[in-house]
Amino acid sequence: MEYRTKKRFGQHFLNDQSVIDQILQAANICKTDRCVEIGPGLGVLTEYLLDAAAQVDVFEIDRDLIARLQQRQDPRLIVHAGDILKANLATLLTAPPYTLVANLPYNISSQVVFLLIENRHLFSRMVLMFQKEVGDRLCAQPGCKDYGILSVLCQLWFDVEPVVEVSPESFSPPPKVDSLVLLFSPLGAPRVDPIEFGFFTKVVKAAFTQRRKQLRNSMMAGNFTREEVDAGLSAAEILPSRRGESLDLSDFSRLTRALYALRFP
Repeated sequence: MEYRTKKRFGQHFLNDQSVIDQILQAANICKTDRCVEIGPGLGVLTEYLLDAAAQVDVFEIDRDLIARLQQRQDPRLIVHAGDILKANLATLLTAPPYTLVANLPYNISSQVVFLLIENRHLFSRMVLMFQKEVGDRLCAQPGCKDYGILSVLCQLWFDVEPVVEVSPESFSPPPKVDSLVLLFSPLGAPRVDPIEFGFFTKVVKAAFTQRRKQLRNSMMAGNFTREEVDAGLSAAEILPSRRGESLDLSDFSRLTRALYALRFP
């Protein structure tokens, strides 16, 4: 049955066997593993996951594609219908850890990453495809123009490494940009002490509120008071003239600790 892609869902279906093979190699699935796939599309990668794993949970929003998946009538394939961003993953994925594989829709990829960070305890390994620009941000290092909020928060909890760059010709229909597959390997503990993750996230976001401005001004624009910023930077031994993109995880940990002590003495 012919299927027409729906632009509103950002659908670009992977059809390059070489890329599929490299994704599967990075996922390193064994017969007893449980897998999760976000946006299975026409189910090309799903078929390989079913061959390799004990169970595959898929999340799909397109009703036509959901019907196609359900027609397989494979008891090892569990189809979750609806928007992944509204899903309660902890309730739906009841037998962790899972290996996650996904060709993420570009229009929601950053939001999905934040969701996965929140639910990181559910996954033993994640192999995710992004628009290359986003993928570069995720594995960027301090001092690089691509380094930002996603870089810091992901690298706090995961080792992030490139798997393969993917050209538009590997998809149907082809996107207008290159893509990048990344492997996320969870750390046993966060790379640095985040003190309290919600507050750590607030500090990181504030530091990048105005990327081109000095850290002192950016932090104030991110809803910290002048007094908090001056005292926090001093206690953390960070020059207020620095920019957010120059701070590494250790810097962010010290700054969070200092600001947290001021907010919650």
